[in-house]
Amino acid sequence: MSSPTSRQSWIPLVVLATGVSMVVIDATIVNVAVPAIIADLGLGATDVEWVNSIYSLMFAALLIPFGRAGDRYGRRRLFALGVAVFLLASVLAATSVNGPMLIGVRAVQGVGAAMAVPMTLAIINRVYVGRQRVIAFAVWGSIIGGMAAVGPLVGGWLVTEHGWRAAFWINLPIGALLLLGSLGVPESRDGHRAGGDLAGLVLAVLGTTGVVFALIEGQKYGWLEPRRTADLFGLRFESVSPVPFAFGVGILALVALVVRERRRGRAGRPVLVDLTLFELPSFRYGAMAAVIVALGEFGMILVLPLFLQSALGYTAFRAGLVIAALALGTFLAGGLVPPLSKMLSPRTIVRIGLGMEAVGAAGIGLSLAPDMGAWRPVPWLLLYGAGIGFATAQLTGVLMADVPARLSGGASALQSTVRQLGAALGVAILGGVLVAGLGSAVERGLADRPEQVRTSAARAVEESAGAAIPALRDPVIHAAAVEAAAEATRRVTFITALALLAGVGVTLLLPRTPAVKDESPERVAAGGPDTGGRDLDM
Repeated sequence: MSSPTSRQSWIPLVVLATGVSMVVIDATIVNVAVPAIIADLGLGATDVEWVNSIYSLMFAALLIPFGRAGDRYGRRRLFALGVAVFLLASVLAATSVNGPMLIGVRAVQGVGAAMAVPMTLAIINRVYVGRQRVIAFAVWGSIIGGMAAVGPLVGGWLVTEHGWRAAFWINLPIGALLLLGSLGVPESRDGHRAGGDLAGLVLAVLGTTGVVFALIEGQKYGWLEPRRTADLFGLRFESVSPVPFAFGVGILALVALVVRERRRGRAGRPVLVDLTLFELPSFRYGAMAAVIVALGEFGMILVLPLFLQSALGYTAFRAGLVIAALALGTFLAGGLVPPLSKMLSPRTIVRIGLGMEAVGAAGIGLSLAPDMGAWRPVPWLLLYGAGIGFATAQLTGVLMADVPARLSGGASALQSTVRQLGAALGVAILGGVLVAGLGSAVERGLADRPEQVRTSAARAVEESAGAAIPALRDPVIHAAAVEAAAEATRRVTFITALALLAGVGVTLLLPRTPAVKDESPERVAAGGPDTGGRDLDM
């Protein structure tokens, strides 16, 4: 396969970037649409929770199997199939008449997303080389980081102006264009491997499903003590929580997967997960940094809209406008990555990006206050977003730097799984910090009130993650709850900043420069730019 040499060479990137945009935006749009969906379909609390959870579970569980399938059967083919499945599920979601139907098609959407997303990076890794790859990774990384912040803004507008079903109908024209555009994407596959690993597939799905379920649902059902009755797959958990059981099964399955794949690899038998990827320092330490980036990014996107809407009373659209500053910073920084890469090494750009994110997160925390203006956190959001643009764009290139082209699909799926686990960790850890902080801060703010009043108010705010604040009628209790929300959210941003600083430490382990690669079709380098001897590494 020859390298792109004309304007037509960017057609694959446009198609792949649009595909990633559709999936990422759709995931965040649905969060905004939930209240309207509840009002229209009359969903219960359990149904509402599963509308989002089932998508995340299916997406995370199937990334690795589909990454392997793309390497074997064709990456463009699987990308197009994933878009088609996602498109069909979107149409069915837009026409849903009840909760079970919507939950079912959201699961199918997760399957389509798991097919398409890892193939985008795998195809980029295969098609582009040299300077063009730097640009391609910058675009891909900016979209992953920026579109997650754009989603609430787009979702708020669609739901307000056209209803919640428009959040799914919008995928119809985009998906149709993607299917047409996929014809301009080169096909690639690894024709040298045969056979499958069914047991490994089962272990991978079981392991990722168990761990991601525990991280997503831990705050709701409780890790040690059950917080509520859980009805899952025909099983009823009353006196115990399903979370530690799911987490334990997931960890055991993943350990068994590692042992199995290592043995099969040494014996020269087909494997689902090529563990030799983790022998590459660029992939191993890049994956560690990717977890931290995803933890900080998605944790922040979770808590900020909650504060703006629940505590300050912003509409979803107005909150989306504020959060959009993060996306703007991401896109601007993504555009600066190619020229910067001529002067700085990839790991230096990643380190700068993580540092900017840490400072931005701390600044956001310092700007939060019950009486703050809408634009007060915007400069810090711009800085935080710019950090994401730098870190995500180059981290993708560093992570894939030494990956042989024949393993692109599997490696891309692994890095996507790592990011998904990081996002789930962010929601679990930072969400837990937020909820715990809300309850204790409300009680402190109402220290002069009777114990029953303090306990009742704290429980209402804590169990709703702040969503109950607008309904508090007592002005003193309401003011205490708003102050508690500011304090708890501030704590989350500071913890995020510390985690990102830890990520800077991880970058010290990254190789100074990617290995010199053979850029033949069979082994395409995916990492560092050609800096012409100007590789400044700090």
